[in-house]
Amino acid sequence: MSSIEIRPGSYLQGTVKVPSSKSIGHRALICAALSEGNSTVENINLSRDIKATTEVLESLGAKFFTSKNSIEVTGTPKLNCSGKELFCDESGSTLRFLIPIALLQDEKVTFNGRGKLVERPLTPYYKIFDNQQLYYKNNNGLLPLELCGKIKPGVFNIKGNVSSQFISGLMFALPLLDEDSTIVIDGNLESRPYVDLTIDVLKDFGVSIVNKDYKSFIIRGKQRYCAKNYSVEGDFSQAAFFIAGGLLNGSVLCTNLRMASLQGDKAIVDIGKLMGGKITVTEKGVLAEKSALKGTDIDASQVPDLVPILTVLAALSEGQTIIYNAARLRIKECDRLQAISTELNKLGADITEKEDSLIINGVKSLKGGIVSSWNDHRIVMAMTIASMRAEEPVIIEDYKAVEKSYPHFYSDFTDLGGQVKEF
Repeated sequence: MSSIEIRPGSYLQGTVKVPSSKSIGHRALICAALSEGNSTVENINLSRDIKATTEVLESLGAKFFTSKNSIEVTGTPKLNCSGKELFCDESGSTLRFLIPIALLQDEKVTFNGRGKLVERPLTPYYKIFDNQQLYYKNNNGLLPLELCGKIKPGVFNIKGNVSSQFISGLMFALPLLDEDSTIVIDGNLESRPYVDLTIDVLKDFGVSIVNKDYKSFIIRGKQRYCAKNYSVEGDFSQAAFFIAGGLLNGSVLCTNLRMASLQGDKAIVDIGKLMGGKITVTEKGVLAEKSALKGTDIDASQVPDLVPILTVLAALSEGQTIIYNAARLRIKECDRLQAISTELNKLGADITEKEDSLIINGVKSLKGGIVSSWNDHRIVMAMTIASMRAEEPVIIEDYKAVEKSYPHFYSDFTDLGGQVKEF
């Protein structure tokens, strides 16, 4: 197990070019792979999750030619799944997006993965398989998942409080069927921005989805994906860590961001300001400077990926913060509510974990110590930023989990002035 030591009190200063959005990257690659002809996906961060998606799509018949910051894709709407085992690594997006796509052909296919992905729930898909009498077999609810059958158009009922990835997965596949389909949402749809991103990228590749006020989505059949060149915008969920670093102890300018983005995690700017943070949006990017922060209440239902770093900010703010509507964080790469509260409390934070919320009483500083990554990239990055207000070094075990989404995170961190030692 690899560990990394972060020296306390780092002052981050300078400019960081934020990597491209992993969420949008997955979507663009899938659309390109389903298009007839050649596309180029530019400004893409080749994280482990993105590589998982390209490798599965390649197994299904698309072709990928990767250079430093772009991927050329030769797509095919006629996929070949027969007898294939599709390894999704630890990427939930890869698994949940591509299951419906694999069901576009009536061929046997097996999905597998590793780590926490093996046990992440797929219940909404199992209900669809049962309703459509599609063959499937799993290992007592765990991966590997063996499938055979062709998904049929119709009405698909999905609960609004489950992962939006199930909705997006259906949106990729259903337009290619011969007849129209409808996705009906049961209850209030959480993580709406991720569905918005899917619809937006699909539109760029020539596929239309009609959004009926997030209560239902109308999907016309017999559509075709159109190959194109696509540039992936910067990732606000990754920028959030360096915005937080600037607010805690620094002056950091995050570039490669588009303020007109549909990404829900751009809410980091408004939440940071609400907490008293000095954040300035300029033509160059988002500038975050050292600030005296105050606690506030935060609804996590639309921004679950921000919770680990928002918990760090709250732990070092004056007063109390309550992060609520956060139950779905328990079924991410790890139980993120338990992980972030446990590890920050080891460093001297004052966090109480509830079933679907965190109650955080701010402290002036943290102490040092050894913490676990829980094999979760966002926990690694959050604990690294927390070390900036620690009195002693912070050692993070199994820190290479960061490669899941941001392989050069520590290179950017040290370029800004962070001091680390690997061992």
